[in-house]
Amino acid sequence: MESRQIVVITGKACSGKSGLAHQLEKEYGFRVVRDRRVSQDAQWNLNMPQTALIDRRRELTDAEGAPWMLDATQAICSEEGDRPPLVVDHLNSLSEVQQFRLTFGANLVHVHLYASEPTLRARYAERSESGKSSATYDQVNQLNDADEIDALKKDADVRIYTERSDSNDTLVRVAARLHLYTPPDIRCVDVLIGGQYGSEGKGNIVSYLAREYDVMIRVGGPNAGHTVVNSAGTYTYHHLPSGSRDVTARLLLGPGMTIHLPGLLQEIKDCGIREDRLFIDPQALVIEEEDIATERKGHLVSTIASTGSGSGAAAARRILNRGKGVRLARDVEELRPYVGVSGNYHGCTSDRLEEAYRSGHSILLEGTQGSGLSIFHGDYPHVTSRDTNVAGCIAEAGISPSRIRKILMVIRPMPIRVGDPDGDQGHTSGKLKHATTFDEIAGKAGLDAQALNTAEKTSTTRRNRRVGWFEWDQFRKACALNAPTDIVLTFADYLKATNRNARRFEQLDPETIKFVEELERVSQAPVSLINTRFTRDPDPSDLRSLIDRRNWTARSGRR
Repeated sequence: MESRQIVVITGKACSGKSGLAHQLEKEYGFRVVRDRRVSQDAQWNLNMPQTALIDRRRELTDAEGAPWMLDATQAICSEEGDRPPLVVDHLNSLSEVQQFRLTFGANLVHVHLYASEPTLRARYAERSESGKSSATYDQVNQLNDADEIDALKKDADVRIYTERSDSNDTLVRVAARLHLYTPPDIRCVDVLIGGQYGSEGKGNIVSYLAREYDVMIRVGGPNAGHTVVNSAGTYTYHHLPSGSRDVTARLLLGPGMTIHLPGLLQEIKDCGIREDRLFIDPQALVIEEEDIATERKGHLVSTIASTGSGSGAAAARRILNRGKGVRLARDVEELRPYVGVSGNYHGCTSDRLEEAYRSGHSILLEGTQGSGLSIFHGDYPHVTSRDTNVAGCIAEAGISPSRIRKILMVIRPMPIRVGDPDGDQGHTSGKLKHATTFDEIAGKAGLDAQALNTAEKTSTTRRNRRVGWFEWDQFRKACALNAPTDIVLTFADYLKATNRNARRFEQLDPETIKFVEELERVSQAPVSLINTRFTRDPDPSDLRSLIDRRNWTARSGRR
């Protein structure tokens, strides 16, 4: 007999047998073996009264020695094709269990559920009141013999008292015994975050790496736009993980996401995302038009250059209102196909991640904005509405720190901030320690100044950007907050125009190589990816713009 996990459940009526079988089917893909002799017995008619059905089942059991469930299980095991684990709902005697043990040996796990008699009868009475049953409890319950019950309890590999356990509680305890949970030392999540003030070019990096991952998850909201340039053209993602249109990975939006509904639905349409590919956590927050209006009529847009997307106002409302007038993804009809639908997609993002851990899938978490904009660690008040560091991103996604394998921190040689709002009134989007201009950078690097100024506009609001020379102390603080395993350097051509033509590390300008070496000394991490140029109009004859120096790949986590 093939090595295939088989669970058999025993217990009195209303002890939770069918609930457990359903949960194993729903959460872990078990195939349920149930008594279906109606098609094999002319005297068995589903339209007959329930008491008659029960009596006929007992007659068959007595006459056949109850081999039907075993025969059905063996028949399923002999089928070709997909071979999921099986759960038998249910057996009524120790002799039946022993027949299964003789057939399936060590592959069999016997689960016995029990509760007090008053509780079992109360559960059945509640079911009867709902119209689900017309027979009495004694007519339905097929396990009455005290000695038989005691023998089943002693034989069981897992014995659970369900007096104070619903089906989910019972599932947790059984799943642990079946080793369905992934141990905490399985590290399969790579996190990519910005190391400065946003606009580090994270989108193109994520898009490049995306082909190596089975699952991609994004946090943040529409106040961050990640632009991807490839042979399919230029596209800016505000909700979906970058590169979603170009790969087949499963896509997750975590519970910390803020969603602008029209924008998300448009992205889903633009990228051709199927319903079976995208899962949105039920508790992701929906931005209302009032949130956008609040930000735009308030002082944030005009004083610190907020994007005015409504993300911050929505987050504040979520905290202050605690449910009053707060819409989550689970409340939106248009999102129903992506939230809590039947099959594999149900529950919350952490459930879907648990599936991925168990399957050995590789996962890429895409952070938004940058470390220097963190509401806790940035230069307050010139910050965003969330923590943009690794700790904040994994909290928003529902990922434990013990799952993290790689942390990639993206930086550019000249950090940027959005242009100052109402500059003549002294308002600013935040300090740049060594402010400069794109004209000066272009002159030093040998780039076209006009092209640089035209390209350097924010992805979300299309505002001009301010720029400064590299800030080593800010970089070191970001390293301390995020402990990156890898540094990603973008816009290498801003150091020297000739870097645009580099296809290998040694072809970079010597001063750029020295800069990379110093980055590695300060961060104590390798510069594993180098983006040589960023353009919105790629040369179709050669799309290469990344020097890949990694000594690892996410593909190694796949089965």
